[in-house]
Amino acid sequence: MAAIPVLNERAQRLLRTLVSRYIEDGQPVGSRTLSRDSGLDLSPATVRNVMADLEDMGLVRSPHTSAGRVPTAQGYRLFVDTLLQVRPVLRAEVERIRGQLDPMQDRDALAETVSSMLSEITRLAGVVTVPRQEHLTLRQVEFLTLSNSQVLVILVINEHEVQNRIIRTSRAYSPAELQQASNYLTVEFKGQELRDVRRRIVLEMREAREQMDQMMMSAIEMAEQAFVAAESKDEVVVAGQTHLMEYGELADMEKLRNLFEAFNKKRDILHLLDQSISARGVRIFIGEESGYDIFDDCSVVTSSYDFEGQALGVLGVIGPTRMAYERVIPIVDLTARLVSAALNPKH
Repeated sequence: MAAIPVLNERAQRLLRTLVSRYIEDGQPVGSRTLSRDSGLDLSPATVRNVMADLEDMGLVRSPHTSAGRVPTAQGYRLFVDTLLQVRPVLRAEVERIRGQLDPMQDRDALAETVSSMLSEITRLAGVVTVPRQEHLTLRQVEFLTLSNSQVLVILVINEHEVQNRIIRTSRAYSPAELQQASNYLTVEFKGQELRDVRRRIVLEMREAREQMDQMMMSAIEMAEQAFVAAESKDEVVVAGQTHLMEYGELADMEKLRNLFEAFNKKRDILHLLDQSISARGVRIFIGEESGYDIFDDCSVVTSSYDFEGQALGVLGVIGPTRMAYERVIPIVDLTARLVSAALNPKH
């Protein structure tokens, strides 16, 4: 990252005014507007000279279609690091966030709740990595019939986490067959880690399936799907992508198509969030700082959340570089702290 230029007080005030005004209305800011809104007793000509200096420093640029200027990624970075005055989170929003956090939710439901909540409050895209757990131990498995080819799988993992998923089977199973399969798998694999259950089912038992009776064949067919799904679920939950269509600079259909494709693949998002899990406090990637071309017009604000002093996952928002940082940053920070508090009720 390039070194942040040192500005005198006049240039700082004009840059703060320009960034704040551009965030508010999304239009290039002219010298007359800056002269009026900055509160400085400067002529438009003097303001233009300062803007020319800021442009030379790479902090602002002039769009081809306007005489006004807009901040660059480096301008936003200087603004966020040295000029930003964050707003305290409203008490109603604090209570709203705290009220929706249920520590008894399983990890996937918690991630979905937090992601949707961040999106609703900020009007940006909320992102949350599903809490990472090193040990997923099977306690119980149940199969319930839904239709001729669909079965509801209920997995009880670790002490109290419950995961539900729907799988498709090659034939219809009677309730008695499903109960037999549930009993067999629970007795055979209770207390074992899911990765070990999956490995044994997929490898050892499949090799010997010709010698197994029909009850065990039924258990294998369903367990192959149930346990593979349990180990290979999405690691990132994204909510509120359509909010980004409200911002003109992201409304170009090609940009949106590429951005939504990135949300669907999630790989780049996960790599980006992985950079934040070891950092404490809020971390902000502005424009090209993310290292991914698809996010060149976006900013990502993240914070890690903890369990028993260890970083468990990352939450945050993705939006245009023209986001309301003074509001978004404290919301992300507060949400991370409240999620950590919900996960650590004894502390």
